[in-house]
Amino acid sequence: MPSPFPGMDPFVEGQDWEDFHTGFIAELSAALVPRVRPRYVVRKERRVYVEHTFPDDDHLVRADVAVMSGPREFSESAVPASAGAAGSPVVVHLPMPEERREAFLTVRDRQTMEVVTVIELLSPANKRPAGDGRREYLSKRESILGSRTHLVELDLLRGGERLPTVEPLPRGDYYAFVCRRRRFQAEVYAWTLRDRLPAIPLPLASDDPDVSIDLEEVFTSTYDRAGYDYSLDYRRPIRPALSEHDASWLAEIMAARSGGD
Repeated sequence: MPSPFPGMDPFVEGQDWEDFHTGFIAELSAALVPRVRPRYVVRKERRVYVEHTFPDDDHLVRADVAVMSGPREFSESAVPASAGAAGSPVVVHLPMPEERREAFLTVRDRQTMEVVTVIELLSPANKRPAGDGRREYLSKRESILGSRTHLVELDLLRGGERLPTVEPLPRGDYYAFVCRRRRFQAEVYAWTLRDRLPAIPLPLASDDPDVSIDLEEVFTSTYDRAGYDYSLDYRRPIRPALSEHDASWLAEIMAARSGGD
């Protein structure tokens, strides 16, 4: 059964982003190979780093990381040190180091294996303000933008802090950035929850034309292969919460979906 939404399914973000991230990268790779062969090869790669998080970060959607759950005592026991009597210890929590693994794609010249284009699907860690994952990602982004490599960034998350730009971004819930080599500028594609995911260009070597990536087709393949139509809980609240206007629209879609079951 297809997603009940015309484009991105907002329930994925708060429930199963880690699986979606991995699946979307795999489907995008499969879609690209026949479009760029035989001159280019598409490779799935992985970035690994350590991020420090806090026990009460429930508002963050964890992705690309395994988290061990345990007793939730942080909110009750985390009191200022001054609250204890002189000489009495007060228990506080320290940031937890967590290993994060983020998948991305590279398009490489088959003869030289030089990276021509990098394709990134942003994770919640990349959008966490002042987080290790955001610093790690923005450092890599700046390095690519100053190189001979093209960069395509996909932001399919409504939550978190957007990528930094000089001018304000156009209004939207989701974004794609196409950054061509050695240009600190981006072609920005913006769309809303109510829109179909767009087709965007993938730049290659200067003597080859762009190829088109239909993000809606990639999303649909990812959704179908993962069986999200039955594994997602469409009764749960959406995270992050929708505006009142979009919440009314979503209620209509959910009512129609229930009527068809």
